[in-house]
Amino acid sequence: MAASTNVTWHDLSLTKEFRRVQNAHHSFVIWFTGLSGSGKSTVANELANRLYKDGISNYVLDGDNIRHGLNNDLGFSEEDRKENIRRIGEVSKLFVDSGQVVLTAFISPFKEDREIVRNLLEVDEFIEVYVKCPIEECENRDPKGLYQKARNGLIKDFTGIDSPYEEPENPEFVVETDRFSTEECVEQLVSYLTERNFI
Repeated sequence: MAASTNVTWHDLSLTKEFRRVQNAHHSFVIWFTGLSGSGKSTVANELANRLYKDGISNYVLDGDNIRHGLNNDLGFSEEDRKENIRRIGEVSKLFVDSGQVVLTAFISPFKEDREIVRNLLEVDEFIEVYVKCPIEECENRDPKGLYQKARNGLIKDFTGIDSPYEEPENPEFVVETDRFSTEECVEQLVSYLTERNFI
């Protein structure tokens, strides 16, 4: 599909700075990346609850949920995965412009795609969190039975099995879900965000 050339960016009367003042907090993206079963969604949702209790407006964008709606036309080829992340990056930027904290939980296996999203945002608006967990532990958990299906050849291009996962080289933060509980991971992240005046 060719991109339309008949579009013009329309500046909004309420900037993200105004919205941040109204919300009384900074707006930014916490980008959780990691293997399937590593605990991305679990940690993101628990952190969202904690931020909500602290009066911080936030929203979780989850890989599975997004594919039910916005990205239901995409498969799991490398090209479709790139487009999936591109769209999520653009949506995340809109959330930041609205003055909210957005927590995204996506495998997002390719470094290049994560960098594209980072470059959409300002320097202090993107926090890459690597949810680190050995693939053996992810397979043991296998909450959706996906690893077993991939091993049986029922799912193609599955990250960690027959499609690569490129670990972040310099993430802002790493949580190790095989070593720490969800609650401990959340406390670690809250401490990080607080120390750096994100919250």
